Amino acid sequence: MSQVNYDAMSDGELKQYFLQNRQDQAALQAYLDRLNQRPRTIIVSPGDLDFNEKIQAAIREKL
Repeated sequence: MSQVNYDAMSDGELKQYFLQNRQDQAALQAYLDRLNQRPRTIIVSPGDLDFNEKIQAAIREKL
């Protein structure tokens, strides 16, 4: 069996590979490791007065 090079795959390719090969736990771990390495942005704090507006703006930005 040949080794799969997860590092050579884009995020989308790795995700699709795992979805098609769910038994490959190393692929899942590689994908999760990539997600955890990304910086996280705080959009809003629970006490913000304009909480709903900030959430809606973040959603619109992602679309």
